[in-house]
Parts: sequence; structure tokens; C-alpha cells
Amino acid sequence: MLLQKSFLGSTVGKPSLELKASNGSRTVMKGAANKLASKAKSATKQATSKATQSAKKVAKKAPTSPPKGARKTVRSRLGWWGPDTAESGNNPWYGPNRAKFLGPFTSPPDYLTGEFAGDYGWDTQGLSADPKTFSRYRVIEVLHARWAMLGALGCILPEYLEKFQGIKFQEPVWFKAGAVILNEPLNYLGQDNLVGARSIIATLAVQVVLMGLVEGYRVNGGPLGESVDPLYPGGWFDPLEFASDPDSFAELKVKEIKNGRLAMFAMFGFFVQAIVTGKGPLENLLEHIDDPFGNNGLTLDTAAKFTPGN
Repeated sequence: MLLQKSFLGSTVGKPSLELKASNGSRTVMKGAANKLASKAKSATKQATSKATQSAKKVAKKAPTSPPKGARKTVRSRLGWWGPDTAESGNNPWYGPNRAKFLGPFTSPPDYLTGEFAGDYGWDTQGLSADPKTFSRYRVIEVLHARWAMLGALGCILPEYLEKFQGIKFQEPVWFKAGAVILNEPLNYLGQDNLVGARSIIATLAVQVVLMGLVEGYRVNGGPLGESVDPLYPGGWFDPLEFASDPDSFAELKVKEIKNGRLAMFAMFGFFVQAIVTGKGPLENLLEHIDDPFGNNGLTLDTAAKFTPGN
């Protein structure tokens, strides 16, 4: 009997032990599954938060449509908005898809990447192949363009004011005005009390000193602050803050160099007209409008071979 009871007890106890073991393994597996699920949830939350943060950063960096009443830039007038970078390829004045001097038939050299304003991919002589030479030529061109714009305005404005506004000048024609100082004090804007220059040497010395100070500050900085970019110094050279907006600044650079190149050609034309006709640019223009076929660059009647003093 004892043996039978012990045998029965052993056979009955085995299933209970197996049941306990299976329940324990199930508990362990359930705990591991819960841990994996919690880790997966936390990883998903972290990935979602990172994606949201990156999307917010991109949204902050990407330009939005300009507010109502704001000045429209090149991009807004063309009807597209995107990152203002050369890599985007969307800007019509910068980058690989910019406007070129022969359109789609242009094959610009490798060193003309569209990084700077006014780059139309034209350098048939390779004058800008060297980076240092390119940088120097770029500065020279922009400075000459600025002087040409001022010079073209100064050549036309006195003639216009005297002819159409009734303001009297000692000499309205630009290439004759300088000779007035040889006979009488040279005034400005027709005002006897304004400047009254009497000596060419003194006038030249004052201009050299003033321009030297301005150019020294532009290149090396000065008491008013350091110059970050000698070509576009900003600061006191930009009192109206035209360059405060990057999009407008990039657009104004293109406008400046395009108008400056046109002004350099205009000044060259003024020089030739002065030598050939002995008249100012406005008078030449009015005569051409009155008689286009009789007064132009191809008619020999206008080539009077002007000599100073006549």
C-alpha cells in the first residue's frame, strides 16, 4: 500500500510541477515582450520628436511668401519660392541654371559657377581663370560700374536742368565745365556761394584726401566699425539698410552690376560724342530725335572733329 501510495503521489505530482514550470516560463516571456514593446514605443516617440524638430527647422529656414504690401523680389515676381541658394538651381541669376549670354548654347568654364552677381558664363579669353585675378577683376568692375553710374548721371543732369528746368549753370556741358576754373571760380549747381573752387591743385588735393579716407575705411575698417566685405561693406555705407534682407540684397547686386555695365558703355559713348560732335549727350540725343537719319553715328555731317576751345 505504501508503495502504491508513493507511486500514485509521484505520478500525480508531476503534472502540477510541469504546470508551475509552464506558468513561470509564460510569465517570463510576457515580461520580456512587455519590455520590448515599451522600448519600441519609446524609440517611436523619439523618432517622431526628432522628425518634428527637423521639420520645424526646415520650415524656419525656408522662405515664406512675402507679407502684403512688402516689396516684391525677383523670386516673388517670378512666382516661385524656395531656398535662395545656388544649389537649388531655381534662381534665375545665380547657380547652374542662371541666365547665360548665349542661353542654352552657352558652355561656361568650370570656374564660372554662378556664385557671383552678373555671371553669365562668358570668359572666352580666360581672364578670370586664376582665382586671385578673378577676385581683383571683380572688384575693379564693380567700382568702375559705380563710378560710371554717377558719371553718366552727372553728365546728363546739368544739361537737363538748364534746358528743361530753367536752372542756369556756368557751363552745363560736362567736358567743358572743368575749363571754367581757369577763368573764374567754379561753382556747383549754379550757386555762387557753393564751393567756389579757384585752384585745380587744391581741388585735386581735397578730393585725394577725402577719397583716400573713404577707401581706407572701406578696405581696412576704421573708427566707425570694421569692414566685413570691402566690396559690399554695409554699415555706414548702407544707411537705408538695403542689404538687410538677403533676397533683396542678392537682387540688388544683379541690378547694380547690370546697370553699371550699361553705364560704362554710356560713358564711352559720351567720350566719343564729345570728341566727334563737340556737344553734350542730351543735345546729341535731341538732335537725333529731330532728325534720326541726318544725325547718327553713320553720318559724316556730325563728325565735326571737335577741338578744345571751339
